Amino acid sequence: MKIVILGFGTVGSGVYDIIANGDTRMRVTAIFIRPTHPATMPEMTTDLDAILNDPTIDVIVETMGGLHPAHDYILQALQHGKHVVTANKAVVAKYLPEFTAVAAQHHVRFYFEATTGGGIPWIRNLERATRIDQIDTIEGIFNGTSNYILDQMQRAHLDFDPVLLAAKDMGYAEADPSADIDGEDVVNKLKISAALAYNMAPPRDVPTFGIRNVSKADIDFFASQHQVLRLIGKSKRDGDHYSMVVEPRLYSETALAANTFENFNLICLHGQTIGDLQFYGQGAGKYPTANAIVQDLYDILENAPHLDRSFDQPLHFDANLNVTDYVLRADPMTFAMFNDRETEIVNDRLVIKQIPTGDMHKLMRGVLAIDADAFMAAIGDSELAAKDVLHQQDQEVIG
Repeated sequence: MKIVILGFGTVGSGVYDIIANGDTRMRVTAIFIRPTHPATMPEMTTDLDAILNDPTIDVIVETMGGLHPAHDYILQALQHGKHVVTANKAVVAKYLPEFTAVAAQHHVRFYFEATTGGGIPWIRNLERATRIDQIDTIEGIFNGTSNYILDQMQRAHLDFDPVLLAAKDMGYAEADPSADIDGEDVVNKLKISAALAYNMAPPRDVPTFGIRNVSKADIDFFASQHQVLRLIGKSKRDGDHYSMVVEPRLYSETALAANTFENFNLICLHGQTIGDLQFYGQGAGKYPTANAIVQDLYDILENAPHLDRSFDQPLHFDANLNVTDYVLRADPMTFAMFNDRETEIVNDRLVIKQIPTGDMHKLMRGVLAIDADAFMAAIGDSELAAKDVLHQQDQEVIG
């Protein structure tokens, strides 16, 4: 099987290494690079047309990232009768139904295991679960960078900025870490997962709040209450309605999520007959992600088809499908926004009880307009912990 890699960064070079030192039935015959990139290997080329029009090329591996020109390159490859494997979660989250339809029209495969969960075989197992069950919940730690930051802030007692710098030095965070710390990376992975689980096109907008504003004082306060903070993506289905949210969430210190350390991921699904399935492993990195790409290449080589999806299930997005408690750290003058809710003040923080998720995220935008450094976290309503209740030693706070 002859393979071309588009882009030769961290993941692309990892794919090359695995193939070069692995199965002789696979061979990388070309590596597409941008004209500004120096050609340091004989396989490197800037001629995409030659690649697309070469009938001997079987598979295109896209590792360039971003929406454009990746979207155009993937479409052209499929239209030229090439299978495509990608790790690009942003382009898949936005164009998955289109890519799937074009691949079917041209009798080729479009696989994307590496987009979600890094080396965890999440996509493949999610597809398998949907063959039997209706999946009603997806929840998890989808981003290794944010998990590393929160874990180090708690266990090493550090503040946000030095941990973020360390994450960059270790290669966990990009030079611009916005997608990781603001939750957009998790949004893309959650959209892909929900699209497969529910066979529908995901919504354009998902309520999202990241960890940019979390402070050491926040982490220390939660730890004093035997709680651990994690950035979570969650989707829930109830009949023909479903929800999606990305937000920080508190877990009891004995929960699995609380004990998912460093850059690891933990992703859970719940099905009607299988119950809870949880998947744990390296969520990012050169070789874990490259490994997932090569697994897809093996499926193409061995003619192992993945689940067909039309993404046309008529479901309705409802941001308020979930109702839970939140803890808010902000300028006290913002607390008046919640006067019509049941609340309690704990250590200068406001606990808002049983508020719909969509409503809380809307109100949080108003809070941030007054206090740009404000921070919130959800309490409870979790598939990854049996109990998420914020405790105060001297007074009880209902979670």
